[in-house]
Amino acid sequence: MTQHTPTLHELEQHDAFIARHIGPDDTEIAHMLKAVGYDSLDAMTDAIVPATIRQKNPLALPPAMTETEALAKIRAIADKNEVFKSFIGQGYYGTHVPLVILRNILENPAWYTAYTPYQAEISQGRMEALINFQTMCADLTGMEIANASLLDEATAAAEAMTLAKRSSKSKSQVFFVSQNVHPQTLEVLKTRAEPLGIELAVGDEADAAGVDCFGALLQYPDTFGTIRDYQGLCETLHAKGALVAVATDLLALVLIAPPGEWGADIAIGNSQRFGVPFGFGGPHAGFMACRDAYKRHMPGRLIGVSIDAQGNKAYRLTLQTREQHIRREKATSNICTAQVLLAVMAAMYAVYHGPDGLIRIARRTHRLAAILSASLRKAGIKVGGNFFDTLHVTGCDAHTIHAMANAAHINLRHIDDGSLAIALDETTTRDDVVQLAALFGARIDDIDALDRETPDALPAALRRHSTFLTHPVFNNYRSEHEMLRYLRQLADKDLALDRSMIPLGSCTMKLNATAEMIPITWPEFSDIHPLAPPEQWHGYRELIDGLEAMLIAITGYDAVSLQPNAGAQGEYTGLLAIRAYHRANGQAQRDVCLIPESAHGTNPASAHMCGMTVVVTKCDEHGNVEVEDIRAQAEK
Repeated sequence: MTQHTPTLHELEQHDAFIARHIGPDDTEIAHMLKAVGYDSLDAMTDAIVPATIRQKNPLALPPAMTETEALAKIRAIADKNEVFKSFIGQGYYGTHVPLVILRNILENPAWYTAYTPYQAEISQGRMEALINFQTMCADLTGMEIANASLLDEATAAAEAMTLAKRSSKSKSQVFFVSQNVHPQTLEVLKTRAEPLGIELAVGDEADAAGVDCFGALLQYPDTFGTIRDYQGLCETLHAKGALVAVATDLLALVLIAPPGEWGADIAIGNSQRFGVPFGFGGPHAGFMACRDAYKRHMPGRLIGVSIDAQGNKAYRLTLQTREQHIRREKATSNICTAQVLLAVMAAMYAVYHGPDGLIRIARRTHRLAAILSASLRKAGIKVGGNFFDTLHVTGCDAHTIHAMANAAHINLRHIDDGSLAIALDETTTRDDVVQLAALFGARIDDIDALDRETPDALPAALRRHSTFLTHPVFNNYRSEHEMLRYLRQLADKDLALDRSMIPLGSCTMKLNATAEMIPITWPEFSDIHPLAPPEQWHGYRELIDGLEAMLIAITGYDAVSLQPNAGAQGEYTGLLAIRAYHRANGQAQRDVCLIPESAHGTNPASAHMCGMTVVVTKCDEHGNVEVEDIRAQAEK
């Protein structure tokens, strides 16, 4: 018997990733094949996959590489990104990720491989963390209830619009949107409103009182940083039967009156600045809080407190009859599990800092903004008033200032030729303020003296006086070792893929390789603002283009979009494309969507959001689609 002598190529083992990350070995595979009655994987594939649809040629993909080679490649790609200090704002802000959270949540497979918390008995740790998130959002917004996260601020605004439509007493089809919301929010609202027959009325807040609408969306502070008093407007809109939704900033709400105290019905936003990096735009956990009266119309997951069989306190998913896996096309939304990992990070940021720590961070951010504003005004620069962290500078040569800022590796927000915005955050230092002032020709010789003589810029009538985060969980874990033990205690209550395989199939089933997780915390990826100029993210462009090319090769399509930030959003995007295709061909009447009864609940929910009529087709007792029924329904 001759012994095979491995070649150098074989010894280099470029395909080692496969054996390391696809669990079963040859013996285990043979055992499973025997159980299902096949001699080989090829034989099983031949029996299952019709020859007419089988791939005939190898995929046009690059050759395999080792994890070390892959990390070297991604390192080279990361080095093509340029990390500037970003003061762009517009819903995304610099933040310090507490290292105990970075290491023990974001980089910990006990948290990042945990399954969707459908099974309460193996999800108690995450459910407690999500209760913390819900409590944090409800407390800071002054609302009675909050959900366990949404996908981002813009889609949360769209969900608020449809929540208002379901809950409002008004018969109007008009939704008023302030012209001072973030631009990306307005774009998503336009996309979501049209298929549902909702008309958007975009204008100044002063015009809202004269609009016959079922609801309104306001921004607080607005996209240019201004803090406005909306209480009178809320009263006027309520008198017409309309609901008021407010897009807001959690850190600002530490210092300014929460929307729930001045009449808003729904509060939404992004929790990103609570310890989650830019990441070039995500993922981040959006949030929604509302009055208790609207809880049965609220989208997304809700975690509730219950009692187990032994009489002990336990957490569970509650009010699930609102959701797509039960109500299908009649669900409140196609949102399924949203951004749990990022919601946990944001909640633990609040747990670690507590109310006093958040006040300190918010006050420091505001003081630096007030000092910068004072220095600019002394130099004759026009700066808006009544702000928290964002300065709206007008009457300037914006092009020249942006050029100077770019040379100093600083990003400011582009508005137009004569104005710009500067958003400060937790990471801003006194040296940053001095450098920013110098861009406008303003000089700060003694920042402490300027601090002493500069009043706050928060409107006196809108200062926060109510307490928040009074629950013990937000006041017990100040030291790192206490926080570390709390996080470990929660993780030990969960079953994640670091402990066991979970025998449930879902789009969320995955065990990300360690090599895949390492680059996400590199600053060249994590510290890029989503609105940074394109010349600063050549690496991201190469990464995106490369992934799209591989997905095109795998799927056989002509183009791929990575824009949807969840599977259900991908469904929605695809259905919108189908809808647009028929309309472009003059066949707008083709609005029926056939969906098998075994399909995931997000499918009919997404079709409904596209304005389609859902017709359910039959499946056999094994869940297989009955093709003849599909054909019969299609011919009607």
